[in-house]
Amino acid sequence: MKKWICLLLVAPLLSSAAEIKIGFQKSAGLLSMMKTQGTLEKSLAGHQIKWIEFPAGPQMLEALNAGSIDFGSTGAPPPVFAQAGGVDLLYVGAEPAPVNSEALFVPKDSPIRTVADLKGKRVAFQKGSGSHFLLASALQKAGLKFRDITPIYLSPSDARAAFVSGGIDAWVVWDPYFASAQKAYQVRVLSDYTGLPLANGFYLASRKFVEQSPALVSSLLEQVRLAGKWASEHQKEVSTVLTQQTGVPADIVATWMQRSRFGATPVTPEIIANQQRVADLFYQQKLIPKSVNIASRVWTWQPK
Repeated sequence: MKKWICLLLVAPLLSSAAEIKIGFQKSAGLLSMMKTQGTLEKSLAGHQIKWIEFPAGPQMLEALNAGSIDFGSTGAPPPVFAQAGGVDLLYVGAEPAPVNSEALFVPKDSPIRTVADLKGKRVAFQKGSGSHFLLASALQKAGLKFRDITPIYLSPSDARAAFVSGGIDAWVVWDPYFASAQKAYQVRVLSDYTGLPLANGFYLASRKFVEQSPALVSSLLEQVRLAGKWASEHQKEVSTVLTQQTGVPADIVATWMQRSRFGATPVTPEIIANQQRVADLFYQQKLIPKSVNIASRVWTWQPK
């Protein structure tokens, strides 16, 4: 653990003190690990770091809109829904796109064999989350639309209960919930992102925070970049941290880590194009009330 902490201390300290309100998801990896290790408190000495936990990205961006947080990370769909809802956010950094750390699946004994078989079925997912886009993309590939299924909007914990009780026919969710379901119920996966358009995760900030403290945003992203590099090279140590922090069994965390991709990069033209495809699909399927322009909300970060 000391190597990670030392690595993160290489960024220059900022002279002017400020409170930084950071949103995180306990089960979402990198920011959660950084909170546990206290790396931002050490590298940004003199600044007060306030951590606020959220169950998923949509709730986090509601808080961003209200001014309750300055900075956080989510999957691709939450900022699209937030933009369409008038939230004044900026994309300040990106994470590598996941491939198989999120999936659409059914119980092992389900008669549903393909995504096309979901027509008329009850599918649970967190509205506005990464799972929302995975489902929309999988349905589109199978020649279906959202109106062809019965969407059941549930948080991961509520969806798990519905899955176990038979209250839903299929579930779309990310790790570690996905890995846990695989172990506990030996589920049948209908789709992950293999063969579908990829969707990056994002680091997001309020426009006010970026305009008032651009150097601070750059320093935050630099710390995340360094933490991601370390995490990618030390998965065993990361698994230990997350097992202790989340209470998720070690073997499930190990599966989660093997499928995760960490880090922070600038939001490149290619990533902007990927995110615009996410937004366009949601608009085409009438899941958001208006089209949104991603490029107009991108802040350019230049890593050291």
